Amino acid sequence: MTSPALPTGIDDTAARLLALDYVPERALATTVYLALRLQRPLFLEGEPGTGKTEIAKTLAAMLGRPLIRLQCHEGLDLAGAAYEWNYARQMLEIRLAEHGPGEAGSERGALARELFSDRFLIRRALLQAIDPAQAVPPVLLIDELDRADEPFEAFLLEVLSDFQITIPEFGTVKALHPPIVVLTSNRTREIHDAVKRRCLYHWVGFPDAARERAILERRVPGAPARLAAEIVAFVQKLREIELYKLPGIAETIEWTRALMELDALVLDPETINHTLGVLLKYQDDIGKVQGSEAGRLLEQLRREAEPAR
Repeated sequence: MTSPALPTGIDDTAARLLALDYVPERALATTVYLALRLQRPLFLEGEPGTGKTEIAKTLAAMLGRPLIRLQCHEGLDLAGAAYEWNYARQMLEIRLAEHGPGEAGSERGALARELFSDRFLIRRALLQAIDPAQAVPPVLLIDELDRADEPFEAFLLEVLSDFQITIPEFGTVKALHPPIVVLTSNRTREIHDAVKRRCLYHWVGFPDAARERAILERRVPGAPARLAAEIVAFVQKLREIELYKLPGIAETIEWTRALMELDALVLDPETINHTLGVLLKYQDDIGKVQGSEAGRLLEQLRREAEPAR
C-alpha cells in the first residue's frame, strides 16, 4: 500500500493539516513543510496544551504513516527507549542447552552465537522507528523530551543524525528510509544545543483569538456562536493572569463541550465558577479566578465586545 505523497508546498501543507482539523499558523506550516522535504527532525517547544503532540498525530494521519510514540519520563534509558535483550528467554535457552544432547563444546559455541541474535532482541520505540523491515517509514514522536534526564539526549544524537542505532552485541541497525521525527518539549528545562542543531526548531505559542476561534469551530462545530466567542475571549483573558498552569487549547475545547452539556448559551459568573475545574487544573489557580475575578473578566470582555456588535 502506497502512502500519500509529501506536500508540494507551504500552502498545500497548511491545507492538508486544515483538512484534518489542525489549524496551523503560517510559520508552523512552513517549518513542517521544510522538515518533511529536507528529512530533518522537527523540534517543537512551547507551553503545555498548545498542540505540539497533536501535530505528530495529524502528520501520521495526513501521510498514511504509522505513529510510534516514545513518552519521555525521568529515568528513561536505553532499555525503555530503544532496545533490550530478552534475558529470561536467554536464560531458558542456556538451561535447555545444558541439559540437551550433543557435544558440549559445539553446543556452547552455537549458543553463544545465538544468544544475541534477532530473536532475542526486544525492539522499543526508537528501534521500531528505524527498523529496515518497516514497509512504510513511520512518524516517530519523542514526546516531552524535557522530562527525560539530560544524559538520554546524548544517545538520541545518533538517531537524529544518521537514523541508526549501534547495538554492541548485534551491530548497527539503520533505516532504509528515514522516519519522520517530531520532538516536543514543554521547556521545564533546556534541551542541549547538540539536539537542537540536528532539528528544525519552532516555538508553538498559544493561539490568538481568531485562530483559537477557528480551532473551536472545527473541533466543536455545534457550539453556539456567541458562546464560542465568549469562551475564547474569556480564555484569552485568563492567559493574561499570572497562573501556575495557563489553560491550553485542549482545555478550551473541553470547557466548550462541558458548557454545551449544561445547555449554556452565554457565559454567566455562576456557571463559570462551577466549571472552572474543567478549565484550570490547580486549586490555587481556581481560587485566584473564582468569585469576583471571574465576574470582572466577564464584564471586561463584554465591554470590549460592545463596539464590535
